[in-house]
Amino acid sequence: MPTASRRTWTPLAALVLVGTVLALLLGGAGSASAHAVVTRSDPADVSVLKTAPKQVTLTFNEAVRLADGSLRVLSPKNLRVDRGSVQHAAGKTNTARVTLTGKLPEGTYTVSWRVVSSDSHPISGAFTFSFGEPSPSAATVPAESRPDTSVSRPYGFFRYVAYGGLALLIGVALFALHCWPAGAALRPLRKLLLTGWTALFASTVVLLLLRGPYESGKGLTAVFDLSLPGRILTGRSGLALGARLVLVVVAGVLLALFAARLRHGADRTPSHPAGGSAPTDQPAAEPQSGMGVRVAGTLLAVGLALTWAAAEHASAGPQVPLAIPVAVLHLLAMAVWLGGLVALVVALFRAPADTTIPAAAVARFSRLAFAAVVVLVTTGLYQSWRQVGSVEALSTTEYGRLLVFKSITVVLVLTVAASSRQWAARLIQERLPMESVSAAEPRPIPVAQTVGAGASTAEGGDSAAAAPVPHDAADGPDLADTPSPSATDHPRRALRRSVAVEAVLGVVVLAITTLLTGTQPSRAATQSAAALAAAREPAAQVAVIPFVVGTANGKGRVQITFLPGRVGDNTVEVLLFGADGGVTSVPELQLTLTHRAQRIGPLDAKLTDRGGYWISDRLRIPVPGTWTLRVTVRVTDIDQVTVTKDVTIKPSPV
Repeated sequence: MPTASRRTWTPLAALVLVGTVLALLLGGAGSASAHAVVTRSDPADVSVLKTAPKQVTLTFNEAVRLADGSLRVLSPKNLRVDRGSVQHAAGKTNTARVTLTGKLPEGTYTVSWRVVSSDSHPISGAFTFSFGEPSPSAATVPAESRPDTSVSRPYGFFRYVAYGGLALLIGVALFALHCWPAGAALRPLRKLLLTGWTALFASTVVLLLLRGPYESGKGLTAVFDLSLPGRILTGRSGLALGARLVLVVVAGVLLALFAARLRHGADRTPSHPAGGSAPTDQPAAEPQSGMGVRVAGTLLAVGLALTWAAAEHASAGPQVPLAIPVAVLHLLAMAVWLGGLVALVVALFRAPADTTIPAAAVARFSRLAFAAVVVLVTTGLYQSWRQVGSVEALSTTEYGRLLVFKSITVVLVLTVAASSRQWAARLIQERLPMESVSAAEPRPIPVAQTVGAGASTAEGGDSAAAAPVPHDAADGPDLADTPSPSATDHPRRALRRSVAVEAVLGVVVLAITTLLTGTQPSRAATQSAAALAAAREPAAQVAVIPFVVGTANGKGRVQITFLPGRVGDNTVEVLLFGADGGVTSVPELQLTLTHRAQRIGPLDAKLTDRGGYWISDRLRIPVPGTWTLRVTVRVTDIDQVTVTKDVTIKPSPV
């Protein structure tokens, strides 16, 4: 087999270099943004309790997956005071609850949590609350913390490798089976197919090993913790990775059987009339694969794509039943386009000099790539609408900015594809005046002179119409009939470079896609920010109402506190301050609430005098909105005053 020249290796080296650099960048891109947020905690953050809590409960804005140690509570002396396993509260999948020990010392407690969001990304954070008097040395705890980068970086890198392996496995196999059956006998294409399978198999195994430490945040050494794999395989992400590994093994068995069939066919090839063997790289008259192989390959490809869609962004958020099949189609279209394009580049630059590519194969790939790009655009628009949600989010969120960058890269791909079509059209126009009308024998396109017109039209499918392709051998002479190679050398070289650039840009698109799968969608980011802002609002509603009684020192104010100041059960505390600003006591105090718009009330708060302040342990407020407070203060047996004020009660976050 002839070796490639230094000049021939340049585009391929650029492709490998760009892919490696982008993969390393992905590995060092840091952890993914949080995909869920705490909307409520009981006890609340930085709250001071008068009685010791019996449990700690967190509520999230979406369903989360729990594990042992998902919720830890530390005493003022940094001792664990949680007991038992972490459970969902009342069966709600968006909650986490853990029970506390019976006797708790006074001071400030730290609650740390780590869960896995619906789209498989781990999130973590911490907050504090106090029982009795806060501890003087209590440290400030951040509301959120990022996952362990020692695991998230290699995990992100192998996610990229898995995407690349899937593209090569599906794209190269389809190129060989559908576009150019004889190409399956080429050693470079077989190596490329084996590379895709190996990359997908190895990355899946590594991702399974890293999934436990990635979710638990225990670091790389946790890959040797034998208790983690069993837990991981019971979750959605673990099941998806396990199913992917099984499908990859089945695909490997089918590839091995197909390779054995090729070798058996080569052994039975009759000798060439001149005494040698017939060249195995020549185009086959009929496809070498039957319907069974095609059906099995299609089912395997769909199954592999489903292992991504069922465990990532498509599995969470709105319209999940529609989003999952759309994500499968998007991933398959990417693999067909990018993998097939790489296969064509390898055939152009690495095939033996005497190997020929028939024009029919080029035309088939052109049509296939055009269909793939139509699917990519259609499904991409839907996914963008579903994940972004608004035009403003394109510039205000990380996901939106990455999507804009990806769109710009796709436009560059379309530009290069248009250039490729122009070079292909120029070559065809130069050949038309020299075509022989009497040519009757079909002749394929030699690789040494092939210009990559098929690749250009493949990417040209990104545009509205398919580009001109070389005439099929049955329809007329091929570009190989050109009697004057010097007249078309420059267009050929330019078009071959254009095909290589398309492949490089395809690697960039794949890298950005991998980054997008690890970034919180804009719609979810906006919702999470709103939920987080609501969670950080004061955990109480306070109303201060001045009053004046026609007696000496009959001036003061009433301070009414609703905890948490939302729909549902509330604790009401009332303090009275005299004219001097100090707390004062009165013989009687009444409080009622009325919702005039809904015609609800008056509701009696049933306050109880606790010697210095008045309290109601449980006042149920049924609806949100503006409630009118009516307070009656009796300072003597005959002197009293009634004052009113409006207060806003917010909806419950759950």
